[in-house]
Amino acid sequence: MLDLGHLDAFTGSWLLPSLRGGPASLAPMALSDSVRQMQGRVLEWFGFGPDESPYDILHANPRWRVRKYAGGHGAPLLIVAAPIKRPYVWDLSPQVSTLKHCLLHHFRPYLLEWSEPALGNGGDGLADYAGRFIGEAVARVSEDAGRANPFLIGHSLGGTLAAIYATSDSPGIRGLVLLAAPLCFAAGSSSFRDAVATLDAAFLPTTGIVPGSLLSQISAMASPETFLWSRLADGVLSASDSRASDTHARVERWALDEFPLPARLTHEILHDLYRENQFCREVLRIGDRTLGPSRLTVPTLAVCNRADAIAPRASVAPFLDAVSAAPVSLLEHAGEVGVGFQHLAILVGRVAHAETWPEILAWLRVHE
Repeated sequence: MLDLGHLDAFTGSWLLPSLRGGPASLAPMALSDSVRQMQGRVLEWFGFGPDESPYDILHANPRWRVRKYAGGHGAPLLIVAAPIKRPYVWDLSPQVSTLKHCLLHHFRPYLLEWSEPALGNGGDGLADYAGRFIGEAVARVSEDAGRANPFLIGHSLGGTLAAIYATSDSPGIRGLVLLAAPLCFAAGSSSFRDAVATLDAAFLPTTGIVPGSLLSQISAMASPETFLWSRLADGVLSASDSRASDTHARVERWALDEFPLPARLTHEILHDLYRENQFCREVLRIGDRTLGPSRLTVPTLAVCNRADAIAPRASVAPFLDAVSAAPVSLLEHAGEVGVGFQHLAILVGRVAHAETWPEILAWLRVHE
């Protein structure tokens, strides 16, 4: 099998010296985004592109849009995609589609999809993404669903943003499901957190946008085991299983399909969350509010993967332990082969869909 996806670890390697040169030397990284997307299209030509479910656009504006998927008739679910890559990892193929899983079990899924930020949107930060943008999307979904409050579901950074929103004063949601979403960024909570927190952010632009390929290179430098070596090992272990190999290749194609983040959001994630752990420590300021676990009042389910270096149990449990005003639950997945990144196992893993998702759906049923 032709697997160009692993080249993404090296696509920007010739650019890494520019990280020491300051923001003025970041221009080549914008080109790197396009190069990586071209590599992804090659994988798509070989049959490893996304195979998404049909959807309509419920609402769209320059910052985000909400997808509405056909066929759902039950309780509404609003999925919050992570903002750094395309959201089709939720709907990678008919065999490993979280969206289809929800539809088959009679839920009504919507998806909050982030738009690629323009240069003029570089000032959008956590208050925008985790505050008013999600709030506006929740209102649109609730209106479309006959004034029914949706469940809010997020993976990775999308889950972190969803959790921040859920601790605000007017969430308008009936429950929260967090999949591999780090909530506690204390020292030692994850090896990835410790590596990211020590990175020098002086090379990042403070205005405008930050290229996605630069963020991928930062991640690879922070945790080569997670973003390079474990992926290579997964590719080798998947080779003898055609379904696992197919999913692995589709994940590699997705990993190359990225876009930039606003500079302000990037700096706030790095400083307020990863370095200062402000959310778990109850000192995160969003507008005129200070947010943290004591302000979470909706039923919450968190799912983590024991093999995930980005959002292990230690990055989730301390936050849940500090919640006093809502019922919380924690599920663990053991990890599996054929998922590319263990961080994605809960979304694209066959074992996760067969064993863990029935528990997630049962939790949703209880709290409908």
